[in-house]
Amino acid sequence: MGHALCVCSRGTVIIDNKRYLFIQKLGEGGFSYVDLVEGLHDGHFYALKRILCHEQQDREEAQREADMHRLFNHPNILRLVAYCLRERGAKHEAWLLLPFFKRGTLWNEIERLKDKGNFLTEDQILWLLLGICRGLEAIHAKGYAHRDLKPTNILLGDEGQPVLMDLGSMNQACIHVEGSRQALTLQDWAAQRCTISYRAPELFSVQSHCVIDERTDVWAACYMP
Repeated sequence: MGHALCVCSRGTVIIDNKRYLFIQKLGEGGFSYVDLVEGLHDGHFYALKRILCHEQQDREEAQREADMHRLFNHPNILRLVAYCLRERGAKHEAWLLLPFFKRGTLWNEIERLKDKGNFLTEDQILWLLLGICRGLEAIHAKGYAHRDLKPTNILLGDEGQPVLMDLGSMNQACIHVEGSRQALTLQDWAAQRCTISYRAPELFSVQSHCVIDERTDVWAACYMP
């Protein structure tokens, strides 16, 4: 695991002995921030995802997200450049250094087209679905499911190829539910980690004896606009 040092000078940090310059904030969520940084060693832009970790469980989940990225070397799954855990007093920040995609997400692309009164063509939709399915196929082949597939979690490369990101909700693909307690636990987890608009029906009311598998990703992929 890499080591992040303290801020070296205004707006620069070191990760894995490489210096990065802060450019601007790209976005933020409930407990995470994403910044645009430039590698001073190569001149390339990167997205630095900083996750606030208040408890040990938060640190473990951030480490698990990094581990999920490291499982794959696939053109349709976002790769991890570097990972480190940085202390901030009694708290920690987990840093995931990721490639930067200037075109943004599939959602950004849909909104840009909508503003111009345009839509994705049938050929573009088929091209996107092919790449999304290839990424999911690679995830499922490792025995995992993404669980939070949606347009905002799909980046677009320079040629428009889809790249799946935000692997923090990934878990075991095939889950055998045996009992009401396990069913309720899984249902509560899904309510927190799986976006409601793209959540498969079986995750809204998990049955006491059932199997939840990678078909939840298939539902999300087919439901996307």
